[in-house]
Amino acid sequence: MAQFRAFAPEELKFVSTFKRGELVAEPGSMILAEGAHSAQLFTLLSGWAFRYKMLEDGRRQILNYCLPGDLIGLQGSVIGAMEHSVEALSPAVLCVFQRDRLSELFKNHPGLSFDVTWLASREERMLDENLLSLGRRTALERAAYLVAFLHQRAIAVGSVEGKSLLIPITQQHVADTLGLSIVHTNKTLKKLSDKKLIRWHDRACEVLDALGLMEEAGWSGLLEGTRPLI
Repeated sequence: MAQFRAFAPEELKFVSTFKRGELVAEPGSMILAEGAHSAQLFTLLSGWAFRYKMLEDGRRQILNYCLPGDLIGLQGSVIGAMEHSVEALSPAVLCVFQRDRLSELFKNHPGLSFDVTWLASREERMLDENLLSLGRRTALERAAYLVAFLHQRAIAVGSVEGKSLLIPITQQHVADTLGLSIVHTNKTLKKLSDKKLIRWHDRACEVLDALGLMEEAGWSGLLEGTRPLI
């Protein structure tokens, strides 16, 4: 499990004034929309969400998944408009911050500003891994990597209870992440099920053998270390 950086007293004081309440999101609800100019920045406190972009014909590419501790809306805070959308994958609770105070954070709180930069850099690193998977892994390796990746991220933030994990995704989510047809995705996931690495439920994937998934994907796992939790 990841270790979280402790805040200094002045940092805690700023975060408490920076915060503007909490938002509860139901599964399927839009948190941020592509092209929107939001006055808010979010931290996911509990639940799952995902980031995606759409083509004009409605085809969707899921870019990454958000778990507790992740920042949502930083791109819009810096650029001005969101270039992707964010949707709740499960019941979620988000901490709401004032976007227009982000410059104050960078000016007066170097520790917190480093934390924000660290989170953005970590997102870039995860996208690098995802692109590598899409470009060079087979369909079976891609699927194994995705499930193993989400499993490890959930472990890192303490979202796993007991020995198994139910990841709240459908096979359509997997298809939209891996760039595969739903038919190809179904056949690929069945192979992982036949190997007793996962068990598929109605709207969730249960991890049965995390190490087996990593071996199938040829992936050595996440290196989280100490991380911030804003």
